[in-house]
Amino acid sequence: MSAIREFRLRGPGFSVDVRLYQLNGRWLASADAPEGPTLRTGYSPLAALTEALEPFDGVIDELLDTAPADIRFARRIGD
Repeated sequence: MSAIREFRLRGPGFSVDVRLYQLNGRWLASADAPEGPTLRTGYSPLAALTEALEPFDGVIDELLDTAPADIRFARRIGD
């Protein structure tokens, strides 16, 4: 059984609460956007999180730079 992982990403003058959950080899990400939460899936936590941050186009990289170290590390490997 997987637990929900919750954390806050920080952008220029604002923050975004996000959640990640793994289920059957896929990841589900939720990000609290101004118009309500966005839900996206991916084969990695980074892929799901990047998609869930779509309402923050233009500052997604800045937000991801504040993600926990294991997600940032996975991001560098994928570049």
